[in-house]
Amino acid sequence: MRAMRLTAWGQGPVLTEVERPAPHGVEVLVRVEAVGLCHSDLHVVDSTPGALPYRLPFTLGHEVAGHVAELGPDAGGLAPGDRVVIYGPWGCGECSRCAAGRDNYCDRRGGLDRHGVGLGQDGGMAEYVLVPSARHLVPIGDLPAEQAAPLSDAGLTSYHAIAGLRHTLGDPASTAVVIGVGGLGHLAVQILRATTPGRVLAVDIREDALDLAHRSGAHFTTPVRDDTAHVLRTRTGGVGVDAVLDFVGNGATLDLAAALLRPGGELALVGSGGGRLTVCKPGALPPGARLSLPFWGTRPELAEVVALARSGALHVETEQFPLSEAPEAFARLRRGEVRGRVVLVPE
Repeated sequence: MRAMRLTAWGQGPVLTEVERPAPHGVEVLVRVEAVGLCHSDLHVVDSTPGALPYRLPFTLGHEVAGHVAELGPDAGGLAPGDRVVIYGPWGCGECSRCAAGRDNYCDRRGGLDRHGVGLGQDGGMAEYVLVPSARHLVPIGDLPAEQAAPLSDAGLTSYHAIAGLRHTLGDPASTAVVIGVGGLGHLAVQILRATTPGRVLAVDIREDALDLAHRSGAHFTTPVRDDTAHVLRTRTGGVGVDAVLDFVGNGATLDLAAALLRPGGELALVGSGGGRLTVCKPGALPPGARLSLPFWGTRPELAEVVALARSGALHVETEQFPLSEAPEAFARLRRGEVRGRVVLVPE
């Protein structure tokens, strides 16, 4: 079968022929219908030797949807043909957090040589992918695969970040700001609209991203300018916003986030843009502010995201490429030319 594999650090992945895996024990073989591509894949590809504990080569792709092709002799709970999305962050499988479906916060994560499907272990940029256990699979019913695949990271990460803020967004007068309306940000706008009663404001440097934010349900959008903080605070009567979700995470966006928060506000830093925020008292953050660093999400939350999508409350903006054109998809993502999420489809 064909697979897009990382064979050397700092070099582009290679589309090559590999043997189709066979499931053993409780393993499940999934026939890939669609796989998402995101900036995390670029971070992996661009890593220097030793920066990640992963052993080469391996197949990329951590946002995967498809159907069960074959079950190992000890696997249960599913049947061939069942359509599923793969819960991507695979932990040790033994600690209490993994047992509760919270592999994203596995207690032994720091000692693992892989972090999940397509992250040090063969992923879904292939015709088939081997999953170690059915516990990593969430049914999707008749949800299209190109919609389901990005939910496993772009949707789940956004949902998890918002779940940590809902206690401060329960009032219809509350305000949340989404910084960066890309693959995650446009879903965050929709999730906020579907699960919280307050206002949703969105910021980006690209006009097409702001248009996507508007179509996703944002009440107000604005480009990044020198007066952006003033413009957004004005929308709150000058008091500041209750929550900021920063899907970029560079120095400029962190400065903007700190300038927007009201006392007791919440900042969820999701993006990995390399920015730094000094936390001190007194400092850039207002009194009572809280900072969270959400990472991916839990398996139960992925089931909730799928349910939202199946209800019609969540729609992923996608650009689709056949797997054979993955190098072009990588190049377009690197150049910042993608709107929403790239999805690769095996021919």
